[in-house]
Amino acid sequence: MKKKRAFLKWAGGKYTLLENIKKYLPKGYCLIEPFVGAGSVFLNTSYDDYILADINHDLINLYNTVKYRTLPFIEEVRQIFTPEFNTSEQYYLTRKRFNQSTDPIKRSVLFLYLNRHCYNGLCRYNSLGEFNVPFGSYKKTYFPEEELLWFADKAQKATFITQNYESTLLSAQPGSVVYCDPPYTPLSKTANFTKYHTSPFSAQEQQKLAKLAYYLSLNRQITVLISNHDTITTRRWYHQAKLHMVTVRRTISRNIFNRNKVNELLALYNTESIIKTPTTKKTILSISHLT
Repeated sequence: MKKKRAFLKWAGGKYTLLENIKKYLPKGYCLIEPFVGAGSVFLNTSYDDYILADINHDLINLYNTVKYRTLPFIEEVRQIFTPEFNTSEQYYLTRKRFNQSTDPIKRSVLFLYLNRHCYNGLCRYNSLGEFNVPFGSYKKTYFPEEELLWFADKAQKATFITQNYESTLLSAQPGSVVYCDPPYTPLSKTANFTKYHTSPFSAQEQQKLAKLAYYLSLNRQITVLISNHDTITTRRWYHQAKLHMVTVRRTISRNIFNRNKVNELLALYNTESIIKTPTTKKTILSISHLT
């Protein structure tokens, strides 16, 4: 099957890593993604059911709108994908309308417009919860109608939930498979991009995610795959998993000459590959009270 692209532009999207990721995702009745993002893994796998979660309410609202109001949504959003709206003035007026709106349908339309017209497809909010990414200044903006239709069709198998990763993971049942694409740990102090929505994804959250993955694989026989940058720190966090290193080209920069190759890790937790340590019992007890 030819790879399908997401209809959203998304920093850290997994389109280029799909073959590597799919290699380590086993069969199961349901794929669970606590950090669904643009949904490239969802769009290019074949499970009977999907549970797709994210803390970004605007993202999940958009996905549910596309799922249940596909054609009306496409026609409405098409009206603002025109040269007249591809200007700095119109972009900032539209961003203001989005931030002031409480109507879920209107916000979903405007959210897609902002995503395709803002700088590099970034999704960022200020401390007040206002979308604050600047205008992208693209000569022409692509309207992803084909991608929207494909997403809407595939979405009939999916449940979209606004929920934190911990709740999503702890609700996973045996027979399901989990893929986690958390905000990546920075490669340097000057490349810190861990702030997603209005809260940072701290090192403590990264470590908790690793412990939850270990817990699910050991106690519920659920395979969990986590992607992140390959650093000394992430290797320490994922020391109980089987680690696979892949090289990818960074795409966050608009300048193609600044898109350097970096190493990423795929940390695989399952009953065959997890590494038991003397702290296993302690880890299980520290997490089990949450279930």
